[in-house]
Amino acid sequence: MNEISCQPQDVIPRRRLCLAADMEQYSRLDTRSQSAVQADLVRLLDEAATMTGLDRSAWARQPQGDQEFAVLPVATPDAIVLGPFVHHLVTRLSALNARLDAPRVRLRLAVDTGVAVDAALGQAGPAPVAVARYVNAPQLRAALAALTSADLAVIVSDRLYQDVVRFGRPDLDPTQYVQAHVRVKEFGGYGWIRVPGHGPDEVRLSVDGTSGPQPASGPLAPSPATDVALSQYVHQGVAVGRDVSGGITVGLPVNLPPASSGHDR
Repeated sequence: MNEISCQPQDVIPRRRLCLAADMEQYSRLDTRSQSAVQADLVRLLDEAATMTGLDRSAWARQPQGDQEFAVLPVATPDAIVLGPFVHHLVTRLSALNARLDAPRVRLRLAVDTGVAVDAALGQAGPAPVAVARYVNAPQLRAALAALTSADLAVIVSDRLYQDVVRFGRPDLDPTQYVQAHVRVKEFGGYGWIRVPGHGPDEVRLSVDGTSGPQPASGPLAPSPATDVALSQYVHQGVAVGRDVSGGITVGLPVNLPPASSGHDR
């Protein structure tokens, strides 16, 4: 009689909100200052979360020196993070940077939503991959570098912009976001940048010339001027610390062309 082997069930993918906060010009600091601003970053995120009513102890956090990557609980409202949490983060940054004789802390914040699961060395799934790319977008770096009075520059995925920002909440104004086509390594996709305290025209001027090559025209690359909703299509990916591997294409139309019906395998 054959023995039936019981295999563990596969992990069921769940949609999670992911974010990454990265400090500008961290490498220019000396060792003591780096230690101090790392503590500042943790405290800033803790305080902003508390003021927003978010439980930081429930976040799956992955500290990375000058950056923190986090996967938030499944039930976390996207709009609360994009609205009140960002607002409170700005206020806490302003208070922190009012100190005398202390390094100024300026942050790039990237937010996306999608599949994210625990893996042996970090988080696996499309959202961790995308967030790691968005936070290093040349346009986001350019915006923070050009707008020197700003303490925070935020980029959200096209998926969050279309589903949440454009929904019509009073604390999320879609006109304050500037679209950018982000290309970082194998990643390509649309994101939307906002710099609190600065209007979209200022942001647009700061990111002009940093977009790199745009997608070729055709059925798979709608013009940014169209109202076609964009989705994120990910082949595979895993985030391990600051290293991300896997193929990802973001910004394809929702209605992808059907697969060929031949005998291809």
